[in-house]
Amino acid sequence: RRLWSLALGLVVNTVLLVAHGQVFAAEPTTRRSSTLDLSPETRSMQEDDALNPATFWRLDGEALWHAPFGASSGATNRSCASCHGKASDTMKGVAAQFPKLVAGVLLNIETQINRCRSLRQDQAPFVFESNALLSMAVFIGAQSRGLPITPAVSIPPNDAARESNLQAGRALFERRIGQLNLSCLNCHDERAGARLGGSVIPQAHPTGYPIYRLEWNTVGSLQRRLRNCMTGVRAEPFALGSTELIQLELYLMERARGMLLETPGVRPVSYTHLTLPTKA
Repeated sequence: RRLWSLALGLVVNTVLLVAHGQVFAAEPTTRRSSTLDLSPETRSMQEDDALNPATFWRLDGEALWHAPFGASSGATNRSCASCHGKASDTMKGVAAQFPKLVAGVLLNIETQINRCRSLRQDQAPFVFESNALLSMAVFIGAQSRGLPITPAVSIPPNDAARESNLQAGRALFERRIGQLNLSCLNCHDERAGARLGGSVIPQAHPTGYPIYRLEWNTVGSLQRRLRNCMTGVRAEPFALGSTELIQLELYLMERARGMLLETPGVRPVSYTHLTLPTKA
């Protein structure tokens, strides 16, 4: 009975994905932000700081930016502002460059924040998906809002290593995983623009992260969203902060190169996760 339920679930979900269908080639030739698919109310919420729920996280991030922590290199009570000054000047365009290689290690914006916190402030890293780390990521990301995504910098320059990580991210995007045997490409390229559970399937351009998603009732990172998708296809998700997730982020940002950063985005309840029948 369980095998029949599994088989039925696979068939039903395949039909859902094939139905409705605007289909794109391997990489969409006409790129569009999922902001364009929002309702007027949700889009207004994203574009107006007075309505955007993520504004609270941005304000908390600004407070953390100026808060002194710890001791490093003989200097006590060092804040982010102590080194970087006014964020609107020094952080402008920074989030649009991540993920990138720093001293041979591939970092996204969250791991770069934690790197600075460990090396410059002698503090334990923030926990992934904690309010503190998300607030810092929202605040720094907001300084680049409206700027083009340009994930190209490697410090020091190491094009071969960057290309290796980029291709690893692409392979992850195209790899079929989970009980449903689906890849990111199957939904977000081949069936982008179609509908699943009443919602438009987006092209997977990460222009607004971290985002406030109404179903979460909080802010979440791109990695949280990627893990949601992996769970949705019944695959074991990679750990938060893992190299694999950052490689996938790098590939997604490369696909979005030149699109404008919208951090912090707001998104409605997502399209229904692909589900299998459960045993009664």
